[in-house]
Amino acid sequence: MLPGFLDRALDLLLGREGRSLHVKAAGGATVVLVVVSLLGSYAVVHAEHGAPGANLTTYPRALWWSVETATTVGYGDFYPVTLWGRIIGSVVMVLGITTYGMVTAALATWFVGREQRRRHRLHHAYDETARALHERFDRLERMLERKGAE
Repeated sequence: MLPGFLDRALDLLLGREGRSLHVKAAGGATVVLVVVSLLGSYAVVHAEHGAPGANLTTYPRALWWSVETATTVGYGDFYPVTLWGRIIGSVVMVLGITTYGMVTAALATWFVGREQRRRHRLHHAYDETARALHERFDRLERMLERKGAE
């Protein structure tokens, strides 16, 4: 069972009927990224605890490290020194790259879809205008033919 605020946040991001697939995908990927950052930070602090030369000894430092690792910024100010810390770092990197890629792809697809809909509307309006002009020209030709027959 999730806490109330988290349950409402997940429902807001993922559960609404009629919400586009792009928004759901971006929302889901964002939730995964937040969870990976929080759990990765927690796990790396425990993996690095007591290791010689460890600099990821507090949760705030580890949280900053997980954000910069997931985003592939990697300043190098904090880094894991143990095998398990590096394994956790690899998982955070791979999941971070994947989820940011999903969010980027969802946003790009949304933008492309909007542009396609806009072009479709313009094309439809052009077709209607062309049809109306053809009808007017046909009417004018009939009128001219009748005048010429008189």
